[in-house]
Amino acid sequence: MQFAFDEDQLAMTDAARVMLVETCTPADLRHLLERNEAWDEARWNAIRDMGLVAMLAPEDAGGLELAPVDLVGIAEAAGYVGLPEPLVEQAGIVVPLLASLADDRGWIERVIRGEVVAVGHPANPFVADADTAGAFILPHGAELHLVEREQVSLTLRHSVDTFRRLFTVDWSPSPETMVGSDWGQTADRGALFTAAQLIGLGQRAIDLAVAYAKDRTQFGKPIGSYQAVKHLIASAQVKIEFARPVVHAAAAELPLDTFASRARVAHAKIAAGDAADLATRTAVQVYGAMGMTREADVHFFLKRTLALRYAWGTAFDHRATVIERLNTRPTGPDMTFASRVPA
Repeated sequence: MQFAFDEDQLAMTDAARVMLVETCTPADLRHLLERNEAWDEARWNAIRDMGLVAMLAPEDAGGLELAPVDLVGIAEAAGYVGLPEPLVEQAGIVVPLLASLADDRGWIERVIRGEVVAVGHPANPFVADADTAGAFILPHGAELHLVEREQVSLTLRHSVDTFRRLFTVDWSPSPETMVGSDWGQTADRGALFTAAQLIGLGQRAIDLAVAYAKDRTQFGKPIGSYQAVKHLIASAQVKIEFARPVVHAAAAELPLDTFASRARVAHAKIAAGDAADLATRTAVQVYGAMGMTREADVHFFLKRTLALRYAWGTAFDHRATVIERLNTRPTGPDMTFASRVPA
């Protein structure tokens, strides 16, 4: 497989990354914590105005009708800043799911305008962003139901990540709320864009660790000058560098919707989760364990990583998919990493 981002993709990702880095600093996150608010309205409006939520939406619904690979770099940038707003979930998961319905009841246009639809996929026992959602797509057996906010009751559940507020949803299905019976690629999209966020989270943890290691001195020298610290951080960065192209490959092949492409997504979630886990734990070590506390900014990225590692399938689930692909499809130098594999 040969793959590289084109100039338009790079320009769009860079513009989004700059906006997110400038508007979502750790100080901004701390202000939200102090006010006990889920997100920043001004930043969410800026995200919407840049057209990021509409990237994968059909043109006739007001979207840009781009591909998953066009969003993957922006999802990584969202992870890099620990974005509280549900940009990735709405743009990468909700909008394509709504677009696949025969009748989205006008919600795809409303999401593009900034409203939120929360998804209660069978893969997830809890629903994220439920308290800010205007509607829900919920499972009842194999059926999909589109339910308005006033038709559900919510119970807040504990989450290790304060900004990832989880809820159980009580509701009653009816013929009026049923909108389909096919989740399509929703679980794969969730796993893919979660993997992209994990790459960003891991990279941010490493960048914070490097900055701290240059500033913190011990025995008269920066701790980053010691081999033990250098090797810790370098090993984590290598893990990120090896995982990032796996995520990009999964994004490029997602539209194929084959078993091999689904195994790519599973591989991406495993690789990104392992890399982010090592990077954030390494950062905590470099910070002398202060990264576990709210005193150090690393805790934002550590806790988001802990939460996302178990979102949209555990490592056990995804390893089962990869093993099945290796056991049931052709492998070897020309097949294991081929984009199209015979059934």
